[in-house]
Amino acid sequence: MHTKHSLIEQLNHAEIDKRGTLLMHSSLKSIGEVEGGADTVLDALTEYMQDGLLVLPTHTWSFINADNPKFYVETSPSCIGILPELFRKRSGVVRSYHPTHSVAALGQDAESFVEGNERLDTPCHRESPWGKLLDRQATIILVGVDLRRNTFIHGIEEWLDIPGRLTDSHEELYTVLSDGTEIPVPSRRHHGLSWSEHFWKVETLLEEQGAIYRSQLGDANVWVCDTVKLTDILTEMLRNNPDLFSDNEPLA
Repeated sequence: MHTKHSLIEQLNHAEIDKRGTLLMHSSLKSIGEVEGGADTVLDALTEYMQDGLLVLPTHTWSFINADNPKFYVETSPSCIGILPELFRKRSGVVRSYHPTHSVAALGQDAESFVEGNERLDTPCHRESPWGKLLDRQATIILVGVDLRRNTFIHGIEEWLDIPGRLTDSHEELYTVLSDGTEIPVPSRRHHGLSWSEHFWKVETLLEEQGAIYRSQLGDANVWVCDTVKLTDILTEMLRNNPDLFSDNEPLA
């Protein structure tokens, strides 16, 4: 059985910068049996990153839309797993105000990291927390999931204005604060093909070029991603071929 101590040792072994910024996408089930369950996983991450910034996505895109336009910062549940949902409720954690692609952060500068997200009209705007990950040379870990769950790649496509990724029109969405204040957030959305289902095709290339490497957390296979290298490599590839992720065929 895995423990908080053994999970911290694995994070150390993965050589993740404990004073930097770490974002995690995850499948709790993949980690296996942990003494204390999901809370122990979060305890291990929080202790390891106590001198840095820990970030988990708390997306609500699956149910916040034109027909259900109000995102409640305090109560709208994350649609991407139990660890983000438990994390956002923890003491000291702050959540950004984007109605579909919020994140939750814990650390000394968490407030500044999440601020202003409600002023941006796209899911992964360059000035959003997703862009700030690049500014901070952050690390992303994919725990028991693969590149198809790496929202940051959506950001790279968005910053390059790859055609067909976002709606031209805006939905009238609202962020609702704990005091009942409603903030209008007109939002463009991801649309078209399930582009992220094609992200797997660059896995081998990114590993060969040192942008991602393999590690372990509990029983889970982990991809450790360098946001700077990831951005540099994929930016060049997408500029040369904007249709890179438009099909599910392996790279030639």
